[in-house]
Order: sequence, then C-alpha cells, then structure tokens
Amino acid sequence: MSAVNSTLPFVYRSWPGRTKELKLCFFNPDVIKLMNKKIKKNNFVLFIFGNYFSGAFNDMKTNKLAALISILFFGIFFMSLSSSAGAAGIAFRKNPKHAVDTSDINKFTRKALIYVSKPQKSQLIKANIDTAEALCLKEGVEIPALLHLARAEYFFINNDYNNSLQEATLAMKLSKNNGEIKVVAMTLNFLGRYNLKTGFIDESIDNFNNAITIAKEKKLKGYTEKNYNDLADVYNTIGNLKQYRSTLQLLINTSNKDRDTLQIENGCFRLGSSLSDKERDFKQADSLLRKCLEISLIRKDTAFTALSLANMGWNYYNEKKYDLAISCYRRSLSYSLPAKRYSNSANSFGNLGTIYRDMGDTEKALINYNKSIQQAKADNDIYNLYWVYQDMSEMYIRKKDTADAYKTYVLFKTYSDAYITKNNSQGLTEAKIRYEANKYNNELELLSLKLSNQRLLIYGYTGLFVLSLAIGILLFSRSRVNAKRRMSEMNRKISEITQANLRQQMNPHFIFNTLNSIQYYMYKHDKLATNDYLTKFSNLMRKILENSQHTCIPLRDELDALKLYLELEMIRFKDRFDYEIKVDEEIDSLQYKVPTMLIQPYVENSISHGLMPCEGKGLVKITLKLKNDCILCTIEDNGIGREAAQMRKKVMEINHNSLGTQIIESRLDLVNAMYGTSLKTIYTDLKNNSGEPEGTRVEIQIPIMT
Repeated sequence: MSAVNSTLPFVYRSWPGRTKELKLCFFNPDVIKLMNKKIKKNNFVLFIFGNYFSGAFNDMKTNKLAALISILFFGIFFMSLSSSAGAAGIAFRKNPKHAVDTSDINKFTRKALIYVSKPQKSQLIKANIDTAEALCLKEGVEIPALLHLARAEYFFINNDYNNSLQEATLAMKLSKNNGEIKVVAMTLNFLGRYNLKTGFIDESIDNFNNAITIAKEKKLKGYTEKNYNDLADVYNTIGNLKQYRSTLQLLINTSNKDRDTLQIENGCFRLGSSLSDKERDFKQADSLLRKCLEISLIRKDTAFTALSLANMGWNYYNEKKYDLAISCYRRSLSYSLPAKRYSNSANSFGNLGTIYRDMGDTEKALINYNKSIQQAKADNDIYNLYWVYQDMSEMYIRKKDTADAYKTYVLFKTYSDAYITKNNSQGLTEAKIRYEANKYNNELELLSLKLSNQRLLIYGYTGLFVLSLAIGILLFSRSRVNAKRRMSEMNRKISEITQANLRQQMNPHFIFNTLNSIQYYMYKHDKLATNDYLTKFSNLMRKILENSQHTCIPLRDELDALKLYLELEMIRFKDRFDYEIKVDEEIDSLQYKVPTMLIQPYVENSISHGLMPCEGKGLVKITLKLKNDCILCTIEDNGIGREAAQMRKKVMEINHNSLGTQIIESRLDLVNAMYGTSLKTIYTDLKNNSGEPEGTRVEIQIPIMT
C-alpha cells in the first residue's frame, strides 16, 4: 500500500542545432514585429519583408528553405547594424548622446524566465534569449544580469552545468555591482538548486538561507516562500526529517503572513503528508491536509484537491479508520478521474483494494486492484503497478490461493525490478552530473593556479599534474573495475549461502516436528494452544522469508525471529528449558544492522545437542555487547557439553553434520574478506570446580552494518 509522495505536489509515490535556434528566434511573431520597428529606425524598408517572412513560414515545405531564408534575413539585419555602427565610428557601443530603451530586452528576458518552469519548452526559452541578445548587440549595451541568469537557467535544464555556473557567476557579479537586489535573490535561489543537483549540499543550504535573509530584509514578496520550499527539498533529499518539517512549518507561517494561498496550500500538503507517514502525528496531519483541501476547493485547484483527499485517506488507513479512508479515496477519485490524473487514480484505487482486503472483502478488493492496474498502465506507472501486485499476492496467500499468489508475485517482481533499474539509472545520471560539476570546479581551481604563478613553472607543474592525474584515474578506474568484480562475486556467494541457510532453517525435520506438535494439540482439543502454536509458527515462517530477502537487517528483526523460534521450541519440548536474551544499552537495535539469520543455528545446536540430552531444566543465555567495531554475541547453555555430545553421537550412530553453523562461518569469512576484518567464532567448554562439564559457551563476533 502506498501514500501519495509529498516531495513534489504532482509526482506520486511520494528533476541545439544553430539553424533551428535562428529559425525559432525569427519565426516568433513578437520578434518579427520588433524587427520591423527596429529596421524602420535604421532607414531600412524591410518591414514588408518581415511580414512576408512571417507568412512564408506557414507555407514552407523543407527545412533547407527555412534555413536559407533565416540566413538571408539574419545577414541583412546585421549588415544594417554594422553599417550604422561603422558610420558612428564605434562598433556596437552605446551612443552616449541618447538613453537606451531596454524595455524590449527586459521583455524577452522575462519571457524566457517564465518558460524556465516548463523544461519541455526549451526551444522557446532559447528563442527569447537569442532575441534579447540580438537587441543588446544592436543597442550596443552590456548583457544585463537578468539575461545572464536566463542563460544560466537554459543551460541548467539542458544539463550543460559548466556554462550554467559561468552564467550564474556573471549574473551574481553584475547584480551586486548594479544593486539589483531581486536579481541577487533570484541568482542565489538558482545557485541553491544548482548545488543541490550537483551534490554540494552545504553550499545549497547556504545559498537558500542567504536568499531568505535578503528577501526578508528587502521585503521581496514571494521570494521567502519560494526559497523555504526549495530548502525543504534539500533536507528531504538528505533524509533530515526534522529539518524538513521545521522548514515546511516556516514556509506555512511566512505564507500566512503574506497571504500567499498557493504556498499555504503547498506547505500544508507537504507537511501534512510527511506527518501521515514516518513518525506519524495523526491529528496534526489531518488538520494540515484539511487546510490544504479547504484552500484547494476555494482556488478550484483539482490537483491539490485530489492529492490532499488521497493522503487524508492514507492517514485514516494508518489509524485503521477504514470507513473514513474509503470515503476520502472515493472523493479523491471524483477529481482525479475526470482530470485523467492516472497515477493519482491508480494510487487511490490500489489503496481502496488494500483496505477492502484488510476488511476481508476480497471481491471489492479485486475490483479496485484491477482498476488501479488499468490506470497505472495508462501512464506506465511501474511504481504503483509493483506495490499493487505485491498487495494482491499477499491477499491470495491469505486466501491460500497459491496459483494466483504465484502469478501476482511474478508480476510484482517484474515491475519491482523495472522500478529498481529505473532508480539505478537515475542514480548513475546524477553521479555523472556531480562528476562533471566536480571536474569543472577542479578545472577552475587549476586555471586560477596558472594565473597566480610564473608561466614556465606552472607549465611544468601542470604537465606533471595532468600526467599524474591521468595515471591515477587509469589506476583508480582499473582498481574499481576489479573491486566491482570481486564485490559482485562475493555478493553472489553471500546470496547462495543465505539461501542455503534459509533452507537449513526451514528443514523438513523442524517442520515435521512442529506439525506433529500442532496435531498433538488438536487431538487434545486444546484450541487455544493449537491457535497459539500456529500463530507463532506462521509468524516465524514469515519472518524468515522477509529477512532472507536482505543481506543485512536491523538487529531487532533478527532478535524477533530468534524469540519466535525459542518460544516454539519451548512449546515443542514442553518447557524443558528457559531462555534469556540481554542486549547492552549501548546497542541501538534499530540503527545497527547485522547479517541475516546469523544467531539461530548456534541456538539450535545448543538446544538439540546440549540441553535436550540433559536431565533437569535447561537454560540458554544470549547476551549481546558492543566490542570495538563489532557486536559480541555470547550463547551459553548448561547442557552436557561438547565432549558428551560427540560421544552421544557415536553411541547413537547419528550421522548428521551441523550445516547451519558451517554456513554461518562461511558467511563470516566472506564478510572478513569484503571489509578487511578478522571476525571469528570462539567455542568454550564450561566446567565446574571438579572438572565436570556443565555447558558450552559460543562467542560470535558479529560485524556492525549501519
């Protein structure tokens, strides 16, 4: 089941050939009108050609004709500029005898910045920027700071990060020199987004905070809210939930003060959605989402209306208020379906299916699941497809319909793998972006070094540096390839050993004995004991299956599975032993992760070979303490000891080897190889003062994986 992602309001759970540019620039109707006016001022009778040019575009048959006309028109226009400039004796400089009208330059610059929020209109952005640049050239004026900022935005959305940073640096320098406070604030906001994209988190936070300070001091309306919203994105990216929520609260407070209903709506939705998921606060989340809903209805904003209703449903679902959750999701669908917001609709239908599943109404659950799948496929929404199929598979498992459970599970894995592949691809792209940004910054530093030292000395050191860098990169890349190959092989071995460990834990002997115990209680008509035993057995199987999907899990999950196993063994052996589990207070069982299914095989050996042959009541003590960079797990029993156990095996002719402990030791060997550690398992035979065996102690050094 899934909530709607609150990071971006419209994303669900929840960033050119020259001839073409010229063509776009001069086929723009606004540009043609302007050129007619400007050409008249230069005594050219070409405005008729401009109007003809505008109409001719609609009748063109080939790109060659468009390119030819563009070149002719462009050549005539710049000849006129050159002639007028040459007559004055100064090439492309501002005429000091009259003030320059920059309103048209600003007009096209502002248009370009408006289109920046729509990256799919990149060509229109470029057309307006080219027009503004042409006007600067004609009037002989310096390119203004705002136009540099527009150029930076254009390069940014086209992934040209080097030129983007250059233009932003020029925009910042010019705007500060000219006292253009608004442009300074806008450039700081851009640099914040640039640094977030290229991985410079601290710099991004500083940029947004500086922009907020300027906006507050100079009372720039709307700028404070925008920067709080973008700053929240930074904290959300790095997973700082506390700062993320406090920044959204500042966004809401500032928006209320400025009566900015759009940002109030946005802030309430994002903060309310966050509070309905991790570290939940039901009442506050409900209040914020209702506020978002109220504003969206007034503004007739169907997008936020559908989203806020969906996440209100999610909030109610987490409180197990199923009727209210169903009502919210149905209301959300009444807005998302007419608007063809497929992902939103798929999310709502899927969650309705899961609610009905949890209520035991399989028929309604299937109807809603199928509608969710239909909506998700319409938008190729693989995320919603994978979790819906996962929930369906769980529903069939509860019904004990193994055939359909298998079919839906296969579909779940198909879409899950596609989703993971997509995310990995995005991660590689972002890594490449950060690499290019770092490379560009390094190049700037190197250039600065060249300018500050003597030329001959710099050339020598630069050549040496470049050579060393090339060799280093070559060696580093080769070592990384080898390391990746080794890691891949080790991961494969870990996976094989983990699966072998899983099969060993679920061995037929254990399951047979468990089922016999269940049958025994059923014959005795002890329904309570039978139900208790079945519940614990199913929970243990579920835990083992869930944990086996991960290389490492939180320590708490490992201990939960171990407790279930011990409780089952106590019931099976009719309380012939007790157990104790002590965890050091310094160990955070949620934060610390350990390799999966590591402790249970040793405990099983302790019970089977140490305690069961012993007369009287046995005791297993399991203690976990921090020791340097690992967790020391001690398993101690008061059984017959290892020597007696070996003798018993020979007498009874037991031909069984403990595969579980062998697999665990193999896994520890692999971990040591991967992380350069020397972790091991130590066995100690316990004896009393008379030298008689009184149990066994096993010390396992478990690696910590946070």
